[in-house]
Amino acid sequence: MKGFLQIHDPLKPKGHAVGIDLGTTNSLVAAVINGKPTSLAADEGDERLLPSVVHYAQNGGVLVGKRAVELLATAPTDTIKSVKRFMGKSLGDLETKKLGAYQFVEGQGVVRFQVAGGQPVTPIEVSGEILRTLKRRAESAFAGKVEQAVITVPAYFDDGQRQATKDAGRLAGLEVLRLLNEPTAAALAYGLDKNAQGTFAVYDLGGGTFDISILELVDGVFQVKSVGGDSALGGDDFDRAIVQRALEAFGITEPSNTQIAQLLQAGRAAKERLTELPESSLTLDGRVFSFTRADFDGWIAPLLQKTGVAVRRALKDAGLTPADIKGVVLVGGSTRVPAVRSYVEALFGKPPLADIDPDQVVALGAAIQADLLTNADRQDEVLLLDVIPLSLGLETMGGVVEKLIHRNSAIPTAQGQVFTTFQDGQTGMDIHVVQGERELVQDSRSLARFRLSGIPSMPAGMGRVQVTFSIDADGILSVKAKEQTTGVEQAITVKPTHGLTDEEVEQMLLDSIEHGEDDMQRRQLAEQQVEATRVLADARKQLRENGDLLDPEERKRFELGVEALEALAQSTTDHASLKNAIHELDEQARPFVERIMNRAISKAAVGHTIESF
Repeated sequence: MKGFLQIHDPLKPKGHAVGIDLGTTNSLVAAVINGKPTSLAADEGDERLLPSVVHYAQNGGVLVGKRAVELLATAPTDTIKSVKRFMGKSLGDLETKKLGAYQFVEGQGVVRFQVAGGQPVTPIEVSGEILRTLKRRAESAFAGKVEQAVITVPAYFDDGQRQATKDAGRLAGLEVLRLLNEPTAAALAYGLDKNAQGTFAVYDLGGGTFDISILELVDGVFQVKSVGGDSALGGDDFDRAIVQRALEAFGITEPSNTQIAQLLQAGRAAKERLTELPESSLTLDGRVFSFTRADFDGWIAPLLQKTGVAVRRALKDAGLTPADIKGVVLVGGSTRVPAVRSYVEALFGKPPLADIDPDQVVALGAAIQADLLTNADRQDEVLLLDVIPLSLGLETMGGVVEKLIHRNSAIPTAQGQVFTTFQDGQTGMDIHVVQGERELVQDSRSLARFRLSGIPSMPAGMGRVQVTFSIDADGILSVKAKEQTTGVEQAITVKPTHGLTDEEVEQMLLDSIEHGEDDMQRRQLAEQQVEATRVLADARKQLRENGDLLDPEERKRFELGVEALEALAQSTTDHASLKNAIHELDEQARPFVERIMNRAISKAAVGHTIESF
């Protein structure tokens, strides 16, 4: 567990440590009390779930939770819901403005909401208000300070989204001990509670995202074998399916922001009633729209089928079949829907595990992890091995991606590789960090750029730069480049202004499958073009410096070969033909190279005897 521990000042008491599920629809705080993980209730009653809704009043006041929900319909632009879906996004992301009827501040890189009171707020600040409310709830329960927390995030959150979550924690006055993937938190809660062994699937269908994780639990070690997901699925999308049918039934083609907000709120309540009842309804302006559970099941069937695609891909990545899965853990409020449970049972061929409240299981697992990190008697009990959702690499010559850390690699981890200089006298190297599964930089997500300067001037291929990627337990990436001769180095922690959207992550994975063969062809062509550039540069250099070793006819033939290779490198799309052409020029140059080597040996031998060698 040493890689997961945080060093604390023993002279400064930190108070209690809690686990927080910062959810799309609802959030929850939990703690280990008398050895048992327990969710903490609000002061005013036994309610455990805090709606993830924040209202900004005209007088500058802020309301969080149920009181904010009550204002969704009447003040939709000043009341922010599902803020988690905005974390790490920019106004340039296509889905941003489709996620709610908000007033955005234009001209800003990150999302900013214009709300009552004048001052724009970011998703980080809105999330900070939710976390601050949960912190106060915990302090009231303990009658003491709460300054440390483990906060859960979707497995698909990238560096920017994870960093935004940590920043929200700091805004709330919390030291974030660790960001824990939500499926891993759920497995932790079930694994310790049941002392389970074997391979499990965590089917996490919340308000805004769907995650599937395949985990192996053996002797207290939680190894995430693979992850997958689809962000176009969740309780919010189920609600929108209901709203769409209601609008059609009412004949409304251009609803107002207020009507949409009212229908979404009414649709969610109608959906929740269907968990127990065979029929439900909603009302808008005195008009009633009724529907049955069978109607609803039909509307969401295409969405559930998409989860099956993600599940099968995750199983394939782990090298498993549904029969290999010992149990399926349900996470997220949307798994209460009867159609979801039936679909999961059919998908895996066994009833899912649902003994722990799916709304609470993630927070309970986070509480266990917080206790493990702060309780000296328990720190060696459990090892958690999460994975990264997308490959990480850097750009090499020709726009090719060299992957250093591959998708589904266990974290924390570090991988390094040595790269050489490409040109004579090269004194610097640009490091371009990218993320994704495609073979070329143009098809990948750019994360960061920096330059390593101070490389000694030497012939091409002689300068050697060690590039190391390190990912910590929170999934945050650091990159270091070090020139091995001088020891000069440069390092950065990758902190994008805004991270990948869930849609982009899923699309990257789909594209890598759909375009896999084509990508490899393009990669091989790019690699051969880079090799051709190197061979041509070296050929011209030798012609300038040692061209007198060739007779006129030999030189003419060699120059024609150089010109032919250059023309082919610029025109062909066939990597094999270019590779053959490079080989042919190498063969043609063999006698020339031998004469150059003989000249070099002769020069070196001047003034020396055989014995001196």
